[in-house]
Amino acid sequence: MLPPQRDSGKLEQPLDMIPLPGGKAWDGRIAYLDRDGVINRGFEDYVNSVDQVELLPMAAKSIGELRRSGFRVCVVTNQSPVGRGLWSRENLASIHSEIRRLLLLDDKDAHLDLVLHSPYAPWENSWARKPNPGMLEASRQIMNHAHSDSSLSGLTILYGPDWKDRPSEDGSVMVGDRGVDMKASAEFGVIGHRCDPDDGIGGVIQSILG
Repeated sequence: MLPPQRDSGKLEQPLDMIPLPGGKAWDGRIAYLDRDGVINRGFEDYVNSVDQVELLPMAAKSIGELRRSGFRVCVVTNQSPVGRGLWSRENLASIHSEIRRLLLLDDKDAHLDLVLHSPYAPWENSWARKPNPGMLEASRQIMNHAHSDSSLSGLTILYGPDWKDRPSEDGSVMVGDRGVDMKASAEFGVIGHRCDPDDGIGGVIQSILG
């Protein structure tokens, strides 16, 4: 198994849960978001540096609205340039730090609860690379465990048929701009919303929140 990764450290490193706005209790709903074409503008040859980070219209407000409505927000993004040696994991972490900064600058509630990435190339056939659902599986287990124990002590992440007792994904959503995102959502069993990459999540937020 080639597991998903967090920006730094181990996948099971501690995760502090930022309270939902207004002291709202979390009911288990997660918004799983692709990154490029959903939160920020994507490019054919990747977002390669902090200077290329550009939020899509309404991205921050939409993420803020998700959290104000009781969703936790997890980013699940394929980032094969890391595994192919085009740039480092540290560079990816700096890009994600800039995305987080810009989101919170536009909307103080637009916090990303968790960011996972798959650094693997398509030919490696990793379960963690979309259209496979490994990043979504890991996100759910990390989020559920962190809700009661931020240290993630004792967490063992399971994938595919090894994960037997799965919680319900009723009310959760996946937002992506490509077919691989929708295939991952279907495989995982969560409602998928496909957005236009020029509009991003802002184009589908009303269909999510109703």
